[in-house]
Amino acid sequence: MVISRKQESPKCDIFINKVKLKQTEKFKYLGTIVSNDGKTNREISARTAQAMINFQKMKTILTNKNTSIETRKRALQCYIEPFLMYGCEAWTISKQIQNKLEAIEMWFLRRMLRIPWTAKKTNERVLNEANKRRSLVRTIRKRQATFLGHVMRRGKLEHLVTTGKFEGKRSRGRQREKIMDGLATWLGPGKVSDILVAVKDRDLWRDMIANAYKQGTC
Repeated sequence: MVISRKQESPKCDIFINKVKLKQTEKFKYLGTIVSNDGKTNREISARTAQAMINFQKMKTILTNKNTSIETRKRALQCYIEPFLMYGCEAWTISKQIQNKLEAIEMWFLRRMLRIPWTAKKTNERVLNEANKRRSLVRTIRKRQATFLGHVMRRGKLEHLVTTGKFEGKRSRGRQREKIMDGLATWLGPGKVSDILVAVKDRDLWRDMIANAYKQGTC
């Protein structure tokens, strides 16, 4: 696989014992889809589909009105969301991806409350009925920040991959959003350099994560 921003991936011929390896656009490694465009869109789409399938398998429990909504929300958190958030520590959450994650979160709640699309209820009303506020994206950000703390303090190869830079000029046009940029905005400092300093203090880092999660920002 060759990871590139180009529309057509550059060709790369690799031979082992005179046998040419097949060049692929994507493959699954440890349950996670790796794409040649370097994005996580395909992986997130696959995770969303898997979560929806598993929700349907537990539909009789999750939509049972004889069971309290609090118990059903706990079941959703324990048995469905782990399928959705597997490997989320490496996701880059753009505005488009955030909207998609918020949409699947509301998809769960509307079906748990048995609200048909013809009811035309707003998301705010659905959240009030479920006695819940949006938490999926915040939970993902929290997991990313916690994982980043481990990586930065460990100071091994993962630290180099996360903070390393390429030589040369940036490509024209809008630059891709990076995980570090998203976390810097979510945590509050706004600058990646501030994060790299704060992450060294475990207690400070833990407080920053807790405050950002409590404030409900995404």
